[in-house]
Amino acid sequence: MHRESMEVDVVIVGAGPAGLSAACRLLQMAQDAGKEISVCVLEKGSEVGAHILSGAVFEPSALQELFPDWKAKGAPLNSAVTCDDVYYLPGAESAFKFPGILVPRPMHNDGNYIISLGNLCRWLAEQAVALGAEIFPGFAAAEILFREDGSVKGVATGDMGVDAQGEHKSSFEPGFEFHARYTILAEGCRGHLGKELISKYALDKDSDPQHYGIGLKEVWEIPESQHQEGLVVHTAGYPMIGASYAGTSGGFLYHVDNNQVSLGLIVDLGYQNPHISPYDEFQKFKHHPVIKQYIKGGKRISYGARALIKGGLNSLPKMTFPGGLLIGCDAGTLNAAKIKGSHTAMKSGMIAAQTLFAALAEDSPPIEPVAYTERFANSDLYDELHQMRNFSAGFHKFGFWLGSTLAFIEQNIFFGRFPFTVHDKSRDHCQLKPAAVSQRISYPKPDGVISFDKLSSVFLSGTNHAENQPCHLQLKDPSVPIAINLPLYDEPAQRYCPAGVYEVLEAADGSKRFQINSQNCVHCKTCDIKDPAQNIHWVVPEGGGGPNYPAM
Repeated sequence: MHRESMEVDVVIVGAGPAGLSAACRLLQMAQDAGKEISVCVLEKGSEVGAHILSGAVFEPSALQELFPDWKAKGAPLNSAVTCDDVYYLPGAESAFKFPGILVPRPMHNDGNYIISLGNLCRWLAEQAVALGAEIFPGFAAAEILFREDGSVKGVATGDMGVDAQGEHKSSFEPGFEFHARYTILAEGCRGHLGKELISKYALDKDSDPQHYGIGLKEVWEIPESQHQEGLVVHTAGYPMIGASYAGTSGGFLYHVDNNQVSLGLIVDLGYQNPHISPYDEFQKFKHHPVIKQYIKGGKRISYGARALIKGGLNSLPKMTFPGGLLIGCDAGTLNAAKIKGSHTAMKSGMIAAQTLFAALAEDSPPIEPVAYTERFANSDLYDELHQMRNFSAGFHKFGFWLGSTLAFIEQNIFFGRFPFTVHDKSRDHCQLKPAAVSQRISYPKPDGVISFDKLSSVFLSGTNHAENQPCHLQLKDPSVPIAINLPLYDEPAQRYCPAGVYEVLEAADGSKRFQINSQNCVHCKTCDIKDPAQNIHWVVPEGGGGPNYPAM
């Protein structure tokens, strides 16, 4: 099968904050030097921003460095943070509000903005195109291409027009190859190509195990009398509190402009009870008085979910490989203590651009851009991540209170790497206890006013996939869900998926089968992370499939 190809200097996979910042900085430097560099950005969503989901309270430091005139250029930072409220929720009705003096320093948001990260990425894409980048939305990078020496040559998009049995339909079009001098992977958390290269080149052999969470988010329009533009609310404790959970969660509610609030729950994917449903915990969370006071009488207008990578500095893999770089959340640059990863992703992209611009200027460019490692180590980004390098490890091991205490001490007393995280059994998928020894959790039925069912939520996400295509949720062994996961863990995929993709169905004769409703998938990647058998392999569907978030 013949595939057409394009030769470029740099191909970037992912039009998120990291990838777009890399493109912008590369082309800025080329423009300043009077040189030409060809840069293309591939985006699997139907448009730039369609798959972007974040809280998001945004720290503008990296944006200021990238575009000092961002205000004049109309960057969509419209709601400055005016107030920080931080609560501990001991139960379903109770709350303790931390005095300002006790709010951890990384959670202070002076000078920050409440934004739609999707809208910011749309704006960054406009800047990148104006500088000369080519951006291809709806192009899902499905395959890594290698040179004969084993280095990365570029990527290929997936074939279009293939049916569920792998046969070519009348609409068949072969994938397109992008051959590049350097390839940047900026796919976001648990990028499937990044995952492949981390394994192939053992990029994480000297790293602590990585840790993840799942973030669930809704946007509401609320009555004007309940709206306080610029108010930031963070919570810990309820709903995931008590011995039956053995896990942690954190909530947020941000008042943006136009009488809207962004609210959500982040559930640590290191939880132990297989009966936990992060989606249903989120629906419970909204009924807490601290949250309900703002959204009662309002209207839910969007929903989405996305995994986030939060292991921090000690869990970062080596970010260079022969032929390119891993940046942003494809590597894991989120600052979990700040609950922010957008500015760190942008900064990692800008460091990547500086590295590759220098490499491309050499007569014999290095096969592996190893200079990135030194640039990263000497950057403000490294300093920021180093300051809170043990934050995620402390929470993973000790929970909220002791983890918080260790994080507080760490800001004032030097700690090295916590040794208790350096073993594979601490990985999130290894944490589940058998269902037989775990307390069952009874979730209340959604009331259709504050809380809602999964399918109505998926509808609000705008999720869609082309009919009759190969399933992008691949089982390495189809027998595992029923033969192993069901008797041992009551098949947790039924609950950890926030979109109703996985079901266990029972036939009239009592036999059971595992059903995958891939049409519902919002591309959160939780299944790829949390499946206890590591039997689910997430790959890209046809380009343009998945959620279509308007402003998440």
